[in-house]
Amino acid sequence: MAKNFVPHETDKDQGSELLVNGRHQVIPADPAKEFKRATLAAGAVLWRGDISDLDSVEVAVIHRPHYDDWSLAKGKVDPGESLPTTAAREILEETGFEVRLGKLLGKVTYPVLDRTKVVYYWTGEVLGGEFVPNDEVDEIRWTSIAQARELLSYEVDRHVLDKAEKRFRLPATTRILLTRHARAHQRRNWEGDDNLRPLDKKGRRQAEMLVPMLLPYKPTEIYSAVPDRCQSTAAPLADELSLDVEVDPLFGDDAWIENQVACQRRFQELVDAGGTSVVVSQGTYIPDLIAWLSANGRLPLEEIQAKKASVWVLSFNEGQLTGADYLTSPLPAK
Repeated sequence: MAKNFVPHETDKDQGSELLVNGRHQVIPADPAKEFKRATLAAGAVLWRGDISDLDSVEVAVIHRPHYDDWSLAKGKVDPGESLPTTAAREILEETGFEVRLGKLLGKVTYPVLDRTKVVYYWTGEVLGGEFVPNDEVDEIRWTSIAQARELLSYEVDRHVLDKAEKRFRLPATTRILLTRHARAHQRRNWEGDDNLRPLDKKGRRQAEMLVPMLLPYKPTEIYSAVPDRCQSTAAPLADELSLDVEVDPLFGDDAWIENQVACQRRFQELVDAGGTSVVVSQGTYIPDLIAWLSANGRLPLEEIQAKKASVWVLSFNEGQLTGADYLTSPLPAK
């Protein structure tokens, strides 16, 4: 590197760090806190085609006239956003495409002037839309994965693409967004039926913020355990999607304690049904269920957290757990 050289976006291979290893990824509650003077961003490897036939899959590489480079679609976090929200919004603004977020691939970091750029990447299936050239992106090329690797300007983007290809080779046939209910009034201050204990002020905000965080995954079914705090957490998303919430005691703590086998069987029914669904549950059920899925799947997991309003994005291939992304909080990343 030349003396007095200051890295900027066009030199992001300089000093970059790849944190895209493994099928278990985590977004902490304060992702900017991990790095000094962080600038958060999010994007995706956009794809289209038949994921069961990798030869048919094309990925999008964008040309940015400001830098005259070819890269993956991404953009900075706006105030009030979670990272999945940013990814979907930036992709729509830059490319005109609506996407369904899939597997979180991880994050990359690189210096930009005196700051650290931190970019989280997902896979993103294009569902529709139309590209119109704009100031940010003046051209998009849909190519094979091999051709995209040659076209990309940066080695760090090629590594992200490599991780996406690995996920494509074992694609998710089911994705379940296993969500713990938002914060409720404290049990010690509540008299009467614990199932009726409501969300507190922060919990209501968490429930509202789950909506923009989960919408990019395009869920089509919403399930909830019996407690009101679970149903109230599910309600804002259900209202936004005009979906009913199916309440099932087999997704809750009481049933898990009484009959784990029945709960496991019920969850497996969801896995076998395919598609993308949301299940709002509780603090005993979630880590125990994930430990069982891990023990019987392809993804060993050691530390399984389940904070209030957190989400486990669980990916399954032919009934077995193959990926697990832990989104610690729906509250804004900045």
